[in-house]
Amino acid sequence: MKNRTREELLKRIWIDPERCGGKPCLRGTRLWVSLILSFLSNGETAAEILQNYPELQEEDIRACMAYGAEMAHQHDVEIPLETHG
Repeated sequence: MKNRTREELLKRIWIDPERCGGKPCLRGTRLWVSLILSFLSNGETAAEILQNYPELQEEDIRACMAYGAEMAHQHDVEIPLETHG
C-alpha cells in the first residue's frame, strides 16, 4: 500500500448538502466520517471496521483520521480544565 498524502486522503471525503444531512461521508458511500471515528475511539480496529464494511479500504479509514485531524486544527473542542486542589 502506498502512503498517501493528507491531500490525497482527503479526496476520499465528500460533502453533499442534499445527502446525509450534509455531513462529511466517505466518497461513494453514505458512511459518515464521524461514524468511523466513533468506531475507532470506542476501540475498534481498522481490521474490524473493514470486516464489517467490506466496501471500505484501509485508506478510507486513514482519510477519516486525516479529516478529524484537520478539523481539530480548525476548531476548538471544549474540554474542561483540570483543577488541582
